[in-house]
Amino acid sequence: MTITYTPRGVCSRKIDVTVENGIVKDVRFTGGCNGNTQGVAALCIGRAVDELIPLMKNINCGGRGTSCPAQLALALEQAKAQNA
Repeated sequence: MTITYTPRGVCSRKIDVTVENGIVKDVRFTGGCNGNTQGVAALCIGRAVDELIPLMKNINCGGRGTSCPAQLALALEQAKAQNA
């Protein structure tokens, strides 16, 4: 299943994430810090949604109270809920 998530409070404008059987298969950020978002995406591929959410959920970027990884965690929570 692929979902599109609209992040809030960060530079990225869109996150597309594909999850199959609880495993992240693909992550694509639109906007944001290109190198950082590519790195986060690459580190997520092949890992379990339940492992990634707590790792990224509370990451703060520049005092914003959120970050691109934290927004990805919210996208993964949404994907998990839709797949339940």
